[in-house]
Amino acid sequence: MDDSSAVTPLSLPADDGAAGDFVALYRAHFSFVWRSLRRLGVDEHSLDDAAQEVFLTAHRRLPEFEGRSTVKTWLFGILLNAARHHRRAKARRPVHEPLGDAEPDTGGPGPHESAVRAQARAVLHAFLDGLDDELRAVFVMSELEQLTAPEVAAATGVNVNTVSSRIRAVRAQFEQMVARRRARDPWSPP
Repeated sequence: MDDSSAVTPLSLPADDGAAGDFVALYRAHFSFVWRSLRRLGVDEHSLDDAAQEVFLTAHRRLPEFEGRSTVKTWLFGILLNAARHHRRAKARRPVHEPLGDAEPDTGGPGPHESAVRAQARAVLHAFLDGLDDELRAVFVMSELEQLTAPEVAAATGVNVNTVSSRIRAVRAQFEQMVARRRARDPWSPP
């Protein structure tokens, strides 16, 4: 479990005020926002703009945050709307060749591991692209970001039972996709 999933206090020294709260929020949750936007279908070339939009909205709404949910859940609600906005805007624009599906370089894995990860990431993104918005959001939050069903319900404004049903449905779809891929090529990663 990464540190960004925990409820993080949003305060720095008292003299920093709201600006300090925002800096702490940004530092603690930028990678979560970036990953989630990509997983929700924001194109690689639009990620920076979408992340900026999320944090501008969060900055504007930070004084209104009452702590009734976790910061991560609150941010996910904001980024879910930003992702929808960017996907709708993409549908109105002419189709261009994508720049690639690269994540920021961390200087770690070798070429083989990088290729396997890139292939797995491409399979995951293809799966996510095939889901409707509701199932996609639930899958990203519950399976990839490890949020609980009540947290997903709070972020999406949907009943917990409906969220649980959607989680079961999307897990079944994912397992079917993995089984089909393994049947085609048992040596390839899922």
